[in-house]
Amino acid sequence: MIPVEFRGFAWRHAGRRAQAVAGVDLRVEPGERVLLLGPSGSGKSTLLAALAGLLTEDSGEQDGDVLIDGKPAAEQRDRVGILFQDPETQLVMARSGDDVAFGLENQAAPRDRIWPRVHEALEAVGFPYGLDRPTHALSGGEQQRLALAGVLARRPDLILLDEPTANLDPEGAQDVREALRAALADTRATLIVVEHRVAEILDLVDRVIALGPGGTLLADGPAAAVLAEHGDHLAAQGVWVPGVPLPTRPPASPGDIALRGDALALVRPGADRPALDDVSFELRQGELLAVTGPNGSGKSTLALLAGGLARPTRGAATVPGEPRPLHKLPARRLATRVGSVFQDPEHQFVTASVRDELAFGPRQAGWPKDRIEARVAELLERLRLAPLANANPHTLSGGEARRLSVAGALAAAPGVLLLDEPTFGQDRRTWGELVDLTADIRDEGTALLAVTHDRDFAAALAGRELVLDHGRIAQERRR
Repeated sequence: MIPVEFRGFAWRHAGRRAQAVAGVDLRVEPGERVLLLGPSGSGKSTLLAALAGLLTEDSGEQDGDVLIDGKPAAEQRDRVGILFQDPETQLVMARSGDDVAFGLENQAAPRDRIWPRVHEALEAVGFPYGLDRPTHALSGGEQQRLALAGVLARRPDLILLDEPTANLDPEGAQDVREALRAALADTRATLIVVEHRVAEILDLVDRVIALGPGGTLLADGPAAAVLAEHGDHLAAQGVWVPGVPLPTRPPASPGDIALRGDALALVRPGADRPALDDVSFELRQGELLAVTGPNGSGKSTLALLAGGLARPTRGAATVPGEPRPLHKLPARRLATRVGSVFQDPEHQFVTASVRDELAFGPRQAGWPKDRIEARVAELLERLRLAPLANANPHTLSGGEARRLSVAGALAAAPGVLLLDEPTFGQDRRTWGELVDLTADIRDEGTALLAVTHDRDFAAALAGRELVLDHGRIAQERRR
């Protein structure tokens, strides 16, 4: 058990004028379990990165101190385990078992202890495969379980978790919470967790710290007391407060077919079963089709094939008026037909500024300069990105990055938009804004296919739902 302390901490990302957090004074006692709440952009992930010793001189400017057990955080990295918001960024080995063992080997753990701990950690998080499973073949939720196993296997004194269940189906999220509960009981580690969906994590923590813009302290205390006394104010700030109703935007009648998938299948080399097998669907103008199912069921694979971003083993995805299947279209033409928003926004950023990111698609599509400038100005204003026009996309908060990824996919005005876990990492306010934005896009006639674990998002917008399991359609239903 170790204490954690921020003393007048402030941080400014390189290339940004405004500070991400300023004047943060907090202390977490040894063995405490803390839920860190706050709207998108309040600095939660920045605070976790500071505690993990990941904020370096070349990545920004720091004022004040960040202390772990009385020493600078950068000197205590071996005592800290962190799960990032994007788990893929911390998977470093080709085999799943080797990835979990990597941290233990770096700590020079005795060899006879490494593999028992690896097996124990994988079993605790409900990892569904053996040690030899290639990490590149894992779904987003499976990557999240594996990365968490790597953290727990090291038995750190301080555990930092950034949205640990955001990519998981409900059963997987429950497995992870139970694994955390067991690990904390066994090691008595100090826990700081960032989680937007408050209700699912409350029984795991004993203290809630709520932050406002710039890391300002809104509330601090036992969970029940904080939510009872400050619930309305926190909800207005964008915090997911249990019991507050969510908006819905029912669909109108859909139009003509905009995208068709015919018997789509994908078999990866060396896989014991197809990632996707004989999946057919139709998507219409002005409609949102929700694709749901457990982790590893083929949802993201379907989005890749439907968007023309991967070559199917069998079948084809087509749009009306285009004689070739989507996977055979050149990138310039594909961008005007189908836009794709990936599960992790940072994976699709290719330029050094928000403005250039929005101009990239239309430029690739051969638009004239004046039309590009007008489209960029429209999207900056519409998605509230104008103040960030010159910012590096990789310095944006989770909510800002998601808005930019949607705007970038829309920039070349495609008729179809594919969204993979669009509400991942969103606070309540940005979730509502994303629902409104998505509904507006749908109601303007765009056809949308959304891969999601978010039942509230599907309930708010979807006219139909396609349920996948083991790469096949298990159920199709109207909502």
